[in-house]
Amino acid sequence: MNRHKIRELAIQSLFSIETTKDDSQTAINSVMKISDLGEEEAPDYLEFLVSGALEKQDELDKEIAEHLKKKWTVQRLSRIDRVILRMGLFEMENSLEVPKKVAIDEAIELAREYGDKDSKSFVNGILSNFVEG
Repeated sequence: MNRHKIRELAIQSLFSIETTKDDSQTAINSVMKISDLGEEEAPDYLEFLVSGALEKQDELDKEIAEHLKKKWTVQRLSRIDRVILRMGLFEMENSLEVPKKVAIDEAIELAREYGDKDSKSFVNGILSNFVEG
């Protein structure tokens, strides 16, 4: 399973958790089953992205909020944009094997696939703030 597919499953898991308040393992198992991967063991990188984004959610939300326009909060963002931003920022800050620009490109692609017409540029605009030079 390639990294793009793993990120897609991570977004789906995080969206599910945001919606149902399930724990990460239940959400991952559900997403794997829906994707016809139920018999496969969840990839380590999937577990890393989901559990990491959840554990650091408050920190990630605070960092994201610093780059939102006045009167906007992370909670006002669409649910899908919120989970894509959290996962993208978590990956940028915590994955030693993925360059930040790759993590941004992947988040933008997921926003294009799952978000609305403005999600792609919005995610790019926010996450680009976290790359030096």
